[in-house]
Formats: sequence, structure tokens, C-alpha cells
Amino acid sequence: MRMYDLIEKKRDGGELSEEEIRWLISGYVAGDIPDYQMSAMLMAIYFRGMSDEETSIMTDAVAHSGDMVDLSPIAGVKVDKHSTGGVGDKTTLVIAPVVAACGVKVAKMSGRGLGHTGGTVDKLESIPGLRTDLDREEFFAVVNKTGIAVIGQSGNLTPADKKLYALRDVTATVDSIPLIAVSIMGKKLAAGNDAILLDVTTGSGAFMKKKEDAIALALKMTAIGEAAGKKTAALITDMDTPLGFAIGNAMEVVESIEVLKGGGPADLQEVCLALASNMLYLAQQGTLEECREKAREAIESGRALERLAAMVEAQGGDARYVYDTGLFEKAPYCREVTAQADGYIAHMDAESIGITSSMLGAGRETVDSVIDPAAGILLVKKTGDVVKKGDVIARLFASEEKLFAAAEQRYQKAVTIADTCPKERPLVLARVEKGNVEEF
Repeated sequence: MRMYDLIEKKRDGGELSEEEIRWLISGYVAGDIPDYQMSAMLMAIYFRGMSDEETSIMTDAVAHSGDMVDLSPIAGVKVDKHSTGGVGDKTTLVIAPVVAACGVKVAKMSGRGLGHTGGTVDKLESIPGLRTDLDREEFFAVVNKTGIAVIGQSGNLTPADKKLYALRDVTATVDSIPLIAVSIMGKKLAAGNDAILLDVTTGSGAFMKKKEDAIALALKMTAIGEAAGKKTAALITDMDTPLGFAIGNAMEVVESIEVLKGGGPADLQEVCLALASNMLYLAQQGTLEECREKAREAIESGRALERLAAMVEAQGGDARYVYDTGLFEKAPYCREVTAQADGYIAHMDAESIGITSSMLGAGRETVDSVIDPAAGILLVKKTGDVVKKGDVIARLFASEEKLFAAAEQRYQKAVTIADTCPKERPLVLARVEKGNVEEF
């Protein structure tokens, strides 16, 4: 088998066989296929696409390129959730304890933030002492004890994806729907859960800017999950405006705890209930309506908050912070951002606002950047709100005053004020399962 022939075949619109795809992935991981030839293949896929069968086979090959996590030591049904990213997206911190409180295990491996999107691991590590680097035995023990654990990705999980993503990042082939699906679902299949819920975000703060593209990606990923024998569904959620009011690690944990206590922003409450109820549904805990009621009751009874505290303590963290959020470290400096005109907030460029938060120290520009857990943004006004010139629309927090000037300028450019109120967008735009799309 020659790589030249496979590149030519895909370039001309042909479909690669299972044998060819598995040879391609194993050869690249082993170093037998050079980057320049794999780059050519990625570009051919970018322009020619892949069939559902090709995509499923490549995902399986990527998943099996390294360790496959065996979650059988964890009793009961295990359900996972993956978000394609966004700004203020702290839903895992809410829904994982909710689902665990309803008797379904959540054994979750999460990533760190990079660029404008935050990472769940970074957020959790703003709780003093909390460890996200548990070994496999510790991970299993925490889930069996508390029903929930969230750790960082470690070990030799999907080495093919690591190599392919690095290459896509420098060859302008990142935004290919089949390749995105392979990357996400390869990791999800390797993680070993029984069911997978995908939160595919769309809008200015999401990777998929258009709803149609988000739905296309969701269809690809759910098809892969079902072909692998995993119960899989996706929700298309709005990320045209940051989710909630807090953007920044410790502040997002505090806001998540507020939701678990029955309060918090209405948009965050609604998205979390939708995600949690769908996770419970995939775990066969009842109809969607019954699962939504179970999720709501887990919050109202306080059981979900107790699950979070139990997980924090089991992972070495100080559980007092769950019950008293005033203990969290606060940034020493604050700068208020004010409206420059009268009118309505017509649009918020969520990606640019996420970058603003990173500029304050809440995110990383490179994998080696150091996170400031107290830095970030608290939104005061959001899309659709009426403002008068001089009204405070956001508060910026940082450990150094010199960071404010550039960050404030960026935030002002990210917010559009107009004379007319924008049309309201639904928070959940569609649900995808087994090739079916239900739009809301």
C-alpha cells in the first residue's frame, strides 16, 4: 500500500476502504508516514469530505491508536457530556453533580482552556487543593464513592488525534466537519462511557458560527457514536452571547454553585436543565420530561450541591468553598466598562469577549501560559438589555492594573449598541438523535 495512491484516490473523490484508513492512521502514529504526505491527505479530505462510513472507521482507528479506558470497575451506567466550547460555558460544573445526584455515574475527562474558550479543569483547580491528575485507580474509586469525578486527560489517550490536530492547526484544515467529528468522537470513544451527550455550540463565541454547520457536525458525531454502540444525542445550543454572567475560572465556579443552590442566571439554569435531562434520558432514567423533573428536584433538594462537595473533598479539595463561595480568591483590581451610547445591546461578539478575559489573565495564549484564577469578567448587561450612556455594562478583574487598558478597548469593540432591540434567540436551537433533527 502506498500513501501516494491513497492521496490520489481521495483527491479524485474516491472512498477509502477500512484497510486503507487503518493503515493510514497506524502508519502516521508509528512515524512511517511523513507530515507532508498526511498534510496532503488532510487537504484532500477538507475539499472532498468523507462518507459516514469513512468517518466512523477513522474515528475508531484514532480511538484505538492508544489506550482505551475500561470503566467496568465503576458500577452502573456511565454517561459523558462534551461541549464544542464557548465563553462562560461552565455547564459541566452544574450538570455532572445533578446527574450524579440522580444515580447515574459521571466519569469525566476534561481539557484545559486555550485561546478564547475556558477549560473545566482550570476552573475546578481554582478550588484550593483539588487534584485533577488522579491515576486510574483513584479515578474509579472517587466515581464509585461519590458518583462523579472530573479529571484532566492523561496517559496515552488517542495519540493519533494529538498528531493530527497539531498538523491540522498549521495546514488550514481545522474547520473540516468530518475531521472535527473524528477528533471529538475519537476521544469520547476512548474514554469508555456507555452514553454520550454532545453540546454543539453555535454563534459568535463558538467554533461553528452557523446553526446549519453545527447541525451537520452533530449528525456526523451522533452517527459515529451509534455505529460504535454508544447511545448518543446532541443539543445545538446558543453561544452568540456568553453563557451566564461570569467569565473566568473562580468566578465561573461561584456562578455554577449559585445554580446548584437554586439561583444563578436564568440562561445558565435553562441550558443546564436541558443538558442534564438529556444525559439522564440517554441513561434510560425515563422520558425527557421525567428526566427534566428529576434534574430539577436534584437541585431543589440540595442533593446536587452535596454531590459536588463530595467530589471536591474526594479529589483533595476544600469542600468549604462549595458552601461558602466568599472564600474564593478575589482579584485586587477592578475596572468598570460603561456604555458609550443610549440604546439596546444589539450584539456581543462572544469570541472577542473570551479573548478579553484571557488578556486579563483568565485564559492562556499558549499551553505554557499561567492562569490567574481570580481574573475575568462579570457581565452587567447582555444582548437585548436597554442601556443609557454611562451605564456600567461589565466589570473587569485582574491582578495588575496595566492589563485593563487594552482589555477595556477590546471589550468595547465586542459590544454593539443600536436603536432597535435584537430578535431573541432560543437557548437550545435543536436536538439531534439517530439522524433526526428537531429544531426549536
